[in-house]
Amino acid sequence: MVKYTKQFIDGEWVDSESADTIDVINPATEEVFQTVAAGNKADVDKAVAAAKKAYLSFRNTDVKERVALLERIADEYEKRKDDIVYTITNELGSPIDMSENGHYSAGLNHFRTTAEVLKDFQFEERRGDSLVMKESIGVAGLITPWNFPTNQTALKLAAAFAAGSTVVLKPSEETPITACILAEIFQAAGVPKGVFNLVNGDGEGVGVPLSEHPDVRMMSFTGSGPTGRSIMEKAAQDFKKVALELGGKSPLIVLDDADLDEAARIAVGRVVRNTGQVCTAATRTLVPKDKVDDFVEKATAVMSEVKVGDPRAEDTEMGPLISKKQFDRVQSYIKKGQEEGATLHYGGSGKPDNLSTGYFVKPTIFTGVNNDMVIAQEEIFGPVMSVLAYDDLDQAIEIANDTVYGLAGYVVGKDKEQLKQVARSIEAGTIAINEEQGTNDLPFGGYKQSGIGREWGDYGIEEFLEVKSIKGYYA
Repeated sequence: MVKYTKQFIDGEWVDSESADTIDVINPATEEVFQTVAAGNKADVDKAVAAAKKAYLSFRNTDVKERVALLERIADEYEKRKDDIVYTITNELGSPIDMSENGHYSAGLNHFRTTAEVLKDFQFEERRGDSLVMKESIGVAGLITPWNFPTNQTALKLAAAFAAGSTVVLKPSEETPITACILAEIFQAAGVPKGVFNLVNGDGEGVGVPLSEHPDVRMMSFTGSGPTGRSIMEKAAQDFKKVALELGGKSPLIVLDDADLDEAARIAVGRVVRNTGQVCTAATRTLVPKDKVDDFVEKATAVMSEVKVGDPRAEDTEMGPLISKKQFDRVQSYIKKGQEEGATLHYGGSGKPDNLSTGYFVKPTIFTGVNNDMVIAQEEIFGPVMSVLAYDDLDQAIEIANDTVYGLAGYVVGKDKEQLKQVARSIEAGTIAINEEQGTNDLPFGGYKQSGIGREWGDYGIEEFLEVKSIKGYYA
């Protein structure tokens, strides 16, 4: 197995300025899967210097060149499919099917979609005798999370490359190997030296100096609210642009006319996907009061069929949580829900039967939940469903919006006009009606404490651009 104990800077694998390393733990076995370098400020300085040196040349490349670059990246990415699927299964604990059809596919789709969007993206516009133009913002620092090692990383990188920005990437230290494979993909695709730089390490050693670096003009971060707040504070010292995609506590509103079998299947799927480690997870399920019992019965039946176990097994649907820390976090919320007076209807504390090794948890359903309970307000980041009853649609919408978050929302039902009304009423950046998936060029981001800015497609490219007006350009 290839060892990734070096940093990727200025087109080459180089020794880290730090002699320290970080073990990457397989959450299903609790054993070391890989080891990466633990970078420091000196590594960040070298990476930023390389990105800065390459920036002026890269931002002036022809758009067609950047389209061709993204297409070559996608081609090389496809060649590494087996490596990516294997790696995500081992470093994240994602089941094989999810690793292939969720994680791997998401990364590929972002590179392909961004290439297509870039072909028609308008970087210049004439207004009278003046020119309005959009140009690359400069060196961008990217910090990506562990829960989607390809999706969150690819969407930022594709947008930055499309805009003509050079980057320094710090992936999560818990799932860094996928990013190392991306570095190899970029080498094979001919990404110019300095355009992409990878510095592995933790938040204190790499994330902080990257956020504070005076030559970094933008920070794009996906992760927790507290870390996002810290990055924003550091970036404010020299007024860097900041794009943040943070947490969520997304509602799923089951309408009165919904098919409850379908609603239960959708709701459970939105909770157990990626072991609930999804910022858009529909963890608050709102059901008409007179249909709660029927819905819970059906949801329980669906959840009881979810196969939890070895992520390498073909029939596994839900793998482990990422770490002991995350396992303990989810356990604490399950305990808190019981202490608050919610009814533990299914699942609960501890590991599933016959799974003593690995950070596995039981998919769980709480009923009798009030929206002021901690389990209804705070992001658990695990497969825990809170069922809340509502009297009428106005109350459902009020409950749905009674949160500091606003990342996603879901509505399940049959009446098209009512579905549209509810979708318009939920205060969140992304709403899904029934099981609609949408396309990869739709804007993605949140309201309120769920973040700042938008990603995906043309909206993602815009984040890496500055706007300039030149008066008298056509005079």
